[in-house]
Amino acid sequence: MDNSISIKEAIWNQFGACLDMLENAITMCPDKHWDTSLNFWYTSYHSIFWTDYYLTTEPSKFEPPTPFTLSEFDLTGKKPDRAYNKTELLDYLEHCRQKANKLISGLTIEKLNDRWVNENKNFSLLEVLFYNIRHIQHHLAQLNLVLRQTINNAPKWVSQAKKLSVR
Repeated sequence: MDNSISIKEAIWNQFGACLDMLENAITMCPDKHWDTSLNFWYTSYHSIFWTDYYLTTEPSKFEPPTPFTLSEFDLTGKKPDRAYNKTELLDYLEHCRQKANKLISGLTIEKLNDRWVNENKNFSLLEVLFYNIRHIQHHLAQLNLVLRQTINNAPKWVSQAKKLSVR
């Protein structure tokens, strides 16, 4: 058996599960809690934006899809000009799912060692994928806490990706 295939499957199963869990949290959030001081929409957006960025193998060339902007790079912490709705964020999440699947599907042992470099980080591609998972899970925990506090419910744990597979 080709080891790179089982490594790719393991990476996808866990990365995809992270995205599935984020999708489940966004979907579960009642509209009345979406755009409040609890920042559910913004935490969701922040997670998706940085997921997209960390999936970009050449970070200096990163451009989010329309209607999203580079507002997350603002050092003063300025939020986007408006709250994005669930549909927009679920579409953006799907964009990230496809991007992640394509990236992970193309991995080889050699590519896992390629460098992902920006002004602050110099990671292997494997490490930036792990870093990305940790970032998503960090904010997902925040979203799940908001759901527990507001509706006394949160999505169930997802063990492996439900959508797509690596080839």
